[in-house]
Amino acid sequence: MSINAKYLVGGKAKLSTFVEPFNPRVVEFLKDFSKELDNQKKIKNYPDLKALSFFCREKNILIFRKRYHNQDTIRYGLGLLFHITPSNIPTNFAYSLIFGLLAGNSNIIKVPSMDFEEIKIICKCLNVTLKLKKHTEVKNMIAIIKYSNRDEITKKLSLICDGRLIWGGDQTVKKIKEFETKPKSVDVPFSDRYSVTLLNSEKFINLPEYKKNILIQNFYNDTYVADQNACSSPHLILWHGKFFVKARTKFWSALNELVKKKYNPPAISSVDNFSRLASNFITNKNIKSYQILNKSLYVVTLKKIESKKIIEKSKWGFFYECDILDLKSIEHIVERKLQTITYFGFTKNYLSNFFKKHNFHGIDRIVPIGQALSINLIWDGYDLIKMLSREIDIK
Repeated sequence: MSINAKYLVGGKAKLSTFVEPFNPRVVEFLKDFSKELDNQKKIKNYPDLKALSFFCREKNILIFRKRYHNQDTIRYGLGLLFHITPSNIPTNFAYSLIFGLLAGNSNIIKVPSMDFEEIKIICKCLNVTLKLKKHTEVKNMIAIIKYSNRDEITKKLSLICDGRLIWGGDQTVKKIKEFETKPKSVDVPFSDRYSVTLLNSEKFINLPEYKKNILIQNFYNDTYVADQNACSSPHLILWHGKFFVKARTKFWSALNELVKKKYNPPAISSVDNFSRLASNFITNKNIKSYQILNKSLYVVTLKKIESKKIIEKSKWGFFYECDILDLKSIEHIVERKLQTITYFGFTKNYLSNFFKKHNFHGIDRIVPIGQALSINLIWDGYDLIKMLSREIDIK
């Protein structure tokens, strides 16, 4: 296959290989890739690369495999997948590739056109790992390419693939879906989503100081590591319990100190945050107060949870917050676009019973604070191994 694009990894193969999910050679390749990634000195500067390396560990992959292991089931990859990955999350393309490989497919991955250092490191490690002779078959399942948004290339690849993973905003997904595909080609779209945090103010206040610091660090990892660009990064914090004011004051003050030490956003972020605040005062009548703790930590306090419209996807440390007396009040903001709820101060069993009882139309993930960016094989409500493979039915 030849297209007018820059090949970062692979490219010479016919990409016609498809195997069973969790093929041993794929698992071995991911194990070696994880080790190679760990050997990079720069990885200590990138928490998202550490998380990627952890995800690919053999022990982790084998845990996933147990969920799908069934000796009576015959399952193979769809064939060739085309991945259109987002421009604002540098490690997303790697996870998308891993999903495709684990499901048993060959993969063409379009990476962002921006020069992220993480992409360079990942591609370097992939190329080093694929040079090993034992990974020849896996090498024939990967082509990572880079090109500007030229529709003719995307149309050509859409027409030859057996499935597409489309990561991006609603408009991107809509546009890509208009391109012709094979009659049986499968689309798995990941469109615009938003996420929120649910915090028990009483439990937070009663935490020992060192545990407060751990929680703040976990929240920082959920949000600032990806500049709040990830759909799973929260933009709205819901405070539950009696100690709203005391908890909020302590939480934002501690986060502010951490942000000042660790976060280094682009210069445009301060202008963007101030503009967003000004726009809120013009259009949002639900604002109770606001704080500018530093150029990378804006907090807008809302009067009440009144509608889904209060959720504005922001970035670079711009947050909304609101006090709630009853968890049921979150029904006002739950819709299909609500992806993740991160939480602290509630038991898993309590939340499970609550959400089973209310059956909200939305919410795909409910995870503790600190796990917002933890990728899983079930994402946005899709079981990716089953979506990206086919089962042969034998009676």
